[in-house]
Amino acid sequence: MANIQQRGEGSYFFTVYAGRGADGKYQRKTKTYTVDPTLKLSPKKLKEHVEHEYLKFKQEILSGSYVAPSKMTFATFVEQWKSKYADKELSDTAYLGHVNRLENHVLPVLAHYNMEQITSLLLLDLLSNLKRKDGKEGELSYYSKEDIYKTLKNVFKHAKMWNVIPTNPMEGVSKPKNKDKTTVKELNVYEPEEVAALLEAVQNEPIHWRIFVTLAIVAGIRRGENLGLEWSKVDFQNNQIEISQSIVKGKNGPIIKGPKSKASYRVVSLPQSVMEELKEYRIHWVKEKLKVGDLWVEEEREWLFCNLDGTHFYPDTPGNWWRKFTKRANVRYIKLHDMRHTSATLLIAQGIHAKVISERLGHANTNVTMGTYGHVLKSADRAAANTFEGLFKSKTQ
Repeated sequence: MANIQQRGEGSYFFTVYAGRGADGKYQRKTKTYTVDPTLKLSPKKLKEHVEHEYLKFKQEILSGSYVAPSKMTFATFVEQWKSKYADKELSDTAYLGHVNRLENHVLPVLAHYNMEQITSLLLLDLLSNLKRKDGKEGELSYYSKEDIYKTLKNVFKHAKMWNVIPTNPMEGVSKPKNKDKTTVKELNVYEPEEVAALLEAVQNEPIHWRIFVTLAIVAGIRRGENLGLEWSKVDFQNNQIEISQSIVKGKNGPIIKGPKSKASYRVVSLPQSVMEELKEYRIHWVKEKLKVGDLWVEEEREWLFCNLDGTHFYPDTPGNWWRKFTKRANVRYIKLHDMRHTSATLLIAQGIHAKVISERLGHANTNVTMGTYGHVLKSADRAAANTFEGLFKSKTQ
């Protein structure tokens, strides 16, 4: 095509004529397009790819949807990034993480800037002044800053790749530093006496929330795994539950996902007392289903935790209830996910082996368990050593 000129290896110059303008002259729009070198296309496929990109550019010009890079704001580019890359290439979890960070921390600062106005210094200022968005005072944690940095790198990498900007301003921005690398990330967990108080307080709540909290502590399962439980996965004969799916937020609403990893698919044993509570809950659940009659719309699944019509809870529902419950019951607030950490630390305190804990939590391997709870395991190991110290001292006296 005469309107496609190669300028160098992988670089092409597109020209589109879009009819006469208000001054009577023909309008001419141009664009430099660089082929992603990681595609490794054959000559034939390369030709087809470049022609396809040219036709896309031409269609944008003729439809009036094309925005010249020099006039494109960061907010406009983010929408392009979402539709052309993130929505197609990223998992639901990764997509939502990037979008939440952009909406909460980046767009409020950069939305109105033209892409070519954004400099390394501007991005450095943004990362240096990040604040919490939960109403609490202080800066974001190192880990949150690192995630925002990764989101910015992703967005500006594509802006440069698509020739929206001549240079990538993130190339002049270093990854945030952990000011105290020696500090172990603190786990926010309940102490045994707090667990006892929590289980007592939750007795005054609807039975489904009592069961939800009990399973979070005793089985150490993730919130999404709890929501994904079906009655067919409860084995009353062998006192265990099967963890095989999760219900999480997706790009367009809740989705049912398979296990996070091969190890996440697991069978978790439960105490007899918890199985008795589950039997009680099953009877209640069936009665509620019969009571609503034709209003019950869920025909394929029997979710443990469901709405009045049998459909599963929305992923945010447990968290919303949990925040209100802890305040109402005067229970110290920790995140629902921290109940999983609480479960692990309780097992460690009882001397349970790291491999057993790893399998129970569905970790990919014991390295994950050691990385998360290593300092707690070391404390337990020291306590075990002190026990022997007491035994030897008594013999020498």
